Amino acid sequence: MATSATKPPVDPRRRRLELAIKRQGAKADALIEILHEAQSLYGYLDRELLHWVAQQLALPRSTVYGVASFYHLFQLNPSGRHRCDVCLGTACYVKGSQAILDRLIAELEIREGETTGDGAISLGTVRCVGACGIAPVVVYDGDIQGRQESEAVWQQVQAWQQEAH
Repeated sequence: MATSATKPPVDPRRRRLELAIKRQGAKADALIEILHEAQSLYGYLDRELLHWVAQQLALPRSTVYGVASFYHLFQLNPSGRHRCDVCLGTACYVKGSQAILDRLIAELEIREGETTGDGAISLGTVRCVGACGIAPVVVYDGDIQGRQESEAVWQQVQAWQQEAH
């Protein structure tokens, strides 16, 4: 006979996600909303969680993964304490955002979509944030900053690194 002391604890996040799925009627067309809820609860969408969502919505895993990996709003890996996203939309690209990204990749020794080994900084890209008039744009922890230059961006990232140590 199992006692409550031997049962693994039920993750309250999983219960909340189950309730969100039930509210949506476990419908496949609620996938994006369910993924948003899952990410807000867990911080990111790992493979195990995506597999579980696919089962709950009776969808192929490839469909769920495809949606989660298509939209830049979803994160498939844990984020660092700080996030730096460089806009690569047309206006930003023409104004030099690729050079900013290239510098960050070289200095941080990570690729776009990765987090530094110390967990301090996640580097990402976005395609357009709708601020083309102030290109090139960099998004620092959700804060959009325009007319960015490579050196200023690197100084901000260095400040974050120093704060982490």
